Amino acid sequence: MAFGFAAQAQDGSFTAGIHVGAPIGDAGDVSSFNFGVDVAYLWNVADDFKVGATTGYTHFLGKDIDETIITPAGPMTFSATVKDFGFIPVAATAKYSLTESFFVGADLGYAIYAGSGDGDGGFYYQPKVGYQMETIDVFASYKGISQDGVTISTVGVGAAYKF
Repeated sequence: MAFGFAAQAQDGSFTAGIHVGAPIGDAGDVSSFNFGVDVAYLWNVADDFKVGATTGYTHFLGKDIDETIITPAGPMTFSATVKDFGFIPVAATAKYSLTESFFVGADLGYAIYAGSGDGDGGFYYQPKVGYQMETIDVFASYKGISQDGVTISTVGVGAAYKF
């Protein structure tokens, strides 16, 4: 059994990378930019198909919000500054090679809130498409963190180095 496990471990690969993104939807109302780091370990389970685990950190830059509303007494303006916030995803990941150069993938799991003050984690998902080379993957993705009817989401790009 130990020999079989050791042989299976040889079929895995470790990746580490970075990502940047533009917050959209609910996240676009409170954040101006997203960036972070990712790490994953993937095992070959079939030809052209890998599964594994992923984590990292994704950071959102808060922004200043100015809102004007019209009242019977006239217009009133409210201002607020949203603090930066972040999440630590803990997820399963999968990658399927469509061709030697192109792949599709997805991460599914939970994102732990890592900001100051009150905050909640939520369901984490990230479908992605990319171009793979021998040691580097580049990809485009949609990242979503759903929590209590609000979705923190981004569209972005990233790159990962394969060890």
